[in-house]
Amino acid sequence: MLRAVAFIALLFLGSIGGSAPLAQETPAPAATPASETDLALMIGQMIMVGFEGASVDDPAFRHILEKARRGRITGVLYLQRNIAGRARVSAMNRALQRSAGRPLLIAIDQEGGAIQRASAKAGFPQVPSARSVAGRTTPRDAYETYGNLASHLRRWGFNLNLGPVADLDVNPDNPVIGRLGRSFSADPATVVQYCAAFVESHREQGVLTALKHFPGHGSSRRDSHDGWTDVTETSKPAEIEVFRTLISQGYADLVMSGHMYDAKFQTGSRRLPASLEPGVLRSLLRKRLGFRGAVISDDLQMAAVSGRFALKDAVVGAVLAGNDIIVFGNAKSVDPQIDAKVTAILEAAAAKDPAVRNAIVAAYGRVMKLKSRLPRA
Repeated sequence: MLRAVAFIALLFLGSIGGSAPLAQETPAPAATPASETDLALMIGQMIMVGFEGASVDDPAFRHILEKARRGRITGVLYLQRNIAGRARVSAMNRALQRSAGRPLLIAIDQEGGAIQRASAKAGFPQVPSARSVAGRTTPRDAYETYGNLASHLRRWGFNLNLGPVADLDVNPDNPVIGRLGRSFSADPATVVQYCAAFVESHREQGVLTALKHFPGHGSSRRDSHDGWTDVTETSKPAEIEVFRTLISQGYADLVMSGHMYDAKFQTGSRRLPASLEPGVLRSLLRKRLGFRGAVISDDLQMAAVSGRFALKDAVVGAVLAGNDIIVFGNAKSVDPQIDAKVTAILEAAAAKDPAVRNAIVAAYGRVMKLKSRLPRA
């Protein structure tokens, strides 16, 4: 049933979406490190960071600009603190792209409803929550709504929107999904349709998207921002089927790994969240669901990870689990050197363990392939 609905959605959206300006995928460039310097640059293409500063003249922004110039980060994540209007944001994003030797991923969480980092006060048009969009409009209307959103993101200089939420609304009392109206529906077919509209409309504008939060945060009783989140007793197979259908129908630019723990997917003796668990990302997502694109982690500074694992264990674990881009949002407190710390951790780990080095090389290839799809500035 899900595949049929997704196929109908594909036909429907194909009639209104037109040809997307996102470039066609090309083979990833060779990714064999010739030296430790090359390895450090590969690691840089795996690191996305949040930053301080809301103008090109801000010293904190100049600091992140230098990291982009040196190839130490793959991209940046904007929070509300960074957004003081279109003119300033556009100027920062132009400066970032001009400074970098390779295209930067310039990301934002602009889902709609409660999760909109670019506010109306800053001059950005607002979008209703996912639940409202699915409950009050057709998929065609949703396509238009999200197309307008993506058009503004592109004009402001963003090329990655960290959405749509592909979680099922399994638990309406869920503090981070259900209560905030972030899921389109409890019905898998509806979630597939509206996620497809979100993704296709963004592609039309040259903006990448990320399906989140794999393998599903909709059934949880806790918020993984705040602590350990166990969904072993609450998760449903239908949550994974939504991702399977969207991936099989070609709607996954990236997939975001979540920080939920589910004992059903554990491969070792340690209790690991999905973002650090090879059984989730390598076995379930890549082997069983067939996803070949880039995996981006949810913020590794969220309490479900940072409150339970040392930075070294989280970073190495995330890479070995199968994340290609690891995110450090610097939301509650800012560590201006987080990228340097992560690079040092991974260089040391790669020197000792070939599996870490191989994971870095593979991640670099997938990230470069993803970036080859970005429109030329």
